[in-house]
Amino acid sequence: MNRVIFISGTPCTGKTTVSEILASRLDCKLIKINDLALENDFVLGIDEDKGYKVIDIDRLNEKVMEIISGSGELLIFEGHLAHLCDGADKVIVLRVRPEVLETRLKARDYSQSKIRENLEAEAMGVCTAEAYDIHSDKVSEIDVSDLTIDEIVGLLCDIVNGKVDFPIGEIDFMDWLID
Repeated sequence: MNRVIFISGTPCTGKTTVSEILASRLDCKLIKINDLALENDFVLGIDEDKGYKVIDIDRLNEKVMEIISGSGELLIFEGHLAHLCDGADKVIVLRVRPEVLETRLKARDYSQSKIRENLEAEAMGVCTAEAYDIHSDKVSEIDVSDLTIDEIVGLLCDIVNGKVDFPIGEIDFMDWLID
């Protein structure tokens, strides 16, 4: 069984929802990367153009490694920055078709520029590419666009338990950019 799991993906792919259920089902500790960054004052400032917090990834990574080294239990790190840290036995990137993601982002009242940025990142598989650069074959990606929460959690349990793998490269949303 994998001991340290990172669950990442573009905003609104369902990371928080499924991670909370997964952690409960597996009776393990869930660490929300964004909360960890805020609680430890790893915010370097605010990006003036995009309006989001800029996080000190090096310091965040050090804190993640400290938590991992001090624990013998199953840990799940959740958040769109999780894949940028070290120490995972398995990294799972949740993917959602851009047209589905757009609806979710609008429901959160994201600005048009932030919606566009996230849709482009999802279409290009930015989280997957970044995760692969750091974690190579430890990365799985799942298209969760048409799956229920229970189906997603079931797949995540199977990945954590080493029963199934979803290697990267099967999901391609690049056509969305051309349309």
